Amino acid sequence: ALLVPAGTAEAEIKIKNSRFIGTVGYAPSIERAREFIQEVKDKYPDGRHHCYAFAVGHGASVTNGMGDDGEPSGTAGRPMMAVLTGAELGDACVVVTRYFGGTKLGTGGLVKAYTEATQMALLELKCVEKVDRVVVSVSSMGYDVYAKVRGPLEGLGCVVQ
Repeated sequence: ALLVPAGTAEAEIKIKNSRFIGTVGYAPSIERAREFIQEVKDKYPDGRHHCYAFAVGHGASVTNGMGDDGEPSGTAGRPMMAVLTGAELGDACVVVTRYFGGTKLGTGGLVKAYTEATQMALLELKCVEKVDRVVVSVSSMGYDVYAKVRGPLEGLGCVVQ
């Protein structure tokens, strides 16, 4: 089963006067991930950078996306994506908003900051299992067959009507 965000969570860290606010939420589609990124940008309009990573789907059909939003290439989106992938979370989008504190952190410092902000936001996140469901319709079945299959199907968690 796939773990997905049950809602939205946020965490903030401070490194050398820069604030990094990690926000993570449910994104079952690329369109929803992009909407979530915009919502976070709208919530923190004066943030200097809004870097992101998302994983939509699960298994062999995952679509990943990431962006550094003006930070040096590979210092934000890529480490955020690594944390998201390592968490084995699907249908999720994380945005880290940076308020620059006046001190440059260097590439190593940025990687560490974006990694930690993502980890802290994920620690605050409540998750649920996403279960794929299939509706099966049987148009005709004798009662003797119905009586034999109903119990085992319900035992597997199926809803039999």
